[in-house]
Amino acid sequence: MQHIDETRLEHDLAYRVGYTSEFMGFGAEDIATLHASAPLLAPLVPALVDAVYEKLFSYDATKRHFVPRQFGYEGDVPSDVSSLAMDHPMIAFRKQHLGRYLAALVTRPYDNKMLSYLDNVGKMHTPLAGSKTLNVPLVQMNALMGFVSDAVLSTVLGLGLDRASEVKTLRAFNRVLWLQNDLITRHYEAAAGATAV
Repeated sequence: MQHIDETRLEHDLAYRVGYTSEFMGFGAEDIATLHASAPLLAPLVPALVDAVYEKLFSYDATKRHFVPRQFGYEGDVPSDVSSLAMDHPMIAFRKQHLGRYLAALVTRPYDNKMLSYLDNVGKMHTPLAGSKTLNVPLVQMNALMGFVSDAVLSTVLGLGLDRASEVKTLRAFNRVLWLQNDLITRHYEAAAGATAV
């Protein structure tokens, strides 16, 4: 039986990702599979991004998080939820971020820099990073990740891959998105701890 330092899991990103990756079976073959899918998925990223934002805009509980100024965005901000349209420059700015994120999943090496990037994706949706006014509740993040996961898996199923490649690709995306979900959830635990102090 392998010993896991549970305290270290909370403070050492590489150790945490190493543990969760090994536990799920996410490894070099999955990364190669993700990278191999890049040419097939790249043309579909804009449609995926649009689908995500259409979903986010269909609920007030998710749309409201796009009213405050987004970290890094310097332009005009909407006055309220009802005045925020899909063609607002801040939404275009956010869509670019999501597009780059989806591209990163299938193009970047899974090194320490990538792990930090994935970790920051979780952190940036809490007041611990980026905008102090941005605090997306965990339930909204879980709903979003479930939607993104389903959209990605549905897209993979539509690629017309041979069965063996399709299964490998689906499993690789499933694992990496669960890895991402853990790196989101951990920051909510940290934010709750910071609030309690």
